[in-house]
Amino acid sequence: MHQRFAHWGVFFLLSLTWGSSFILMKIGLEAFTSYQVASLRLVAAGIALCPFLPKAFKQVPVNKLPVIILSGILGNGIPAFLFCLAETEIDSSLAGILNALTPLMALLSGIILFKSPFKKAQLTGIFVGLMGVVLLFTAKGINTNSHWYYALLVILATISYGINISMVHHKLQGLSSLQLGSIAMFFCAVFTFPILWFSNFFPQFAQPDAPWRSLSAGLVLGVMGTGIAAVLFFLLIKRAGSMLASMVAYALPLVAVGWGLLAHETITWVQVLSMGIILLGVYLVNKASRAAAPAK
Repeated sequence: MHQRFAHWGVFFLLSLTWGSSFILMKIGLEAFTSYQVASLRLVAAGIALCPFLPKAFKQVPVNKLPVIILSGILGNGIPAFLFCLAETEIDSSLAGILNALTPLMALLSGIILFKSPFKKAQLTGIFVGLMGVVLLFTAKGINTNSHWYYALLVILATISYGINISMVHHKLQGLSSLQLGSIAMFFCAVFTFPILWFSNFFPQFAQPDAPWRSLSAGLVLGVMGTGIAAVLFFLLIKRAGSMLASMVAYALPLVAVGWGLLAHETITWVQVLSMGIILLGVYLVNKASRAAAPAK
């Protein structure tokens, strides 16, 4: 019983951590550019996971490093910049809702890129989820926001997430999330630190009105929302199984919408309905995946 409570504790902490990422990006954007917020997130995450880096380098085969670096770019680097750029024009709650497409994109990329077997019921789930997106765009995006197309950047980010998930599943089996995360985030930090250095980021803190609020949000976003979250996700999979870990996809947009309400963002019944349809699609895909899985 105690262990079950511990598992659910990790689940809720992970959902809160990842679900809060969208509002933290919004706070970071109050003072920084989208490129600075994304770079700060990746650099902070890389530093947070540095203690695990030496052991990971010793354990991971050298020939796997290029794939791990690519995994970091697809799973963290590209989405970080796309989400931040999108949130310069759309609400954080809308970004959180659209992020629920990630499991569907993972299935699609596996089918298209890696010829993974699938069932018709999984395709039904994908269709339902995409219908939710169409409803979200037609009712919320196009009618009320002249920059509705920025939401397409979030969809591109979920495609990048999905490709990475499929690639890790097919190309990086046997390596832990902690090993993958520490190495991938180290290289993401190395690649993006020059953006902070050459974009007039650090001189801002020599001014009397230094943007400490946005800096704090960016650091929490990187350390908790990217670095620590990767460790929690790994812990949840190892201790409680992939089924409970996959349920984060349902809780994350709910947390994002909750933060959006607290931040006085406009959230309509159409958005809530669209989120329900998208999550129904994710549920149908997960249900079909469990039914297709071989018994152990």
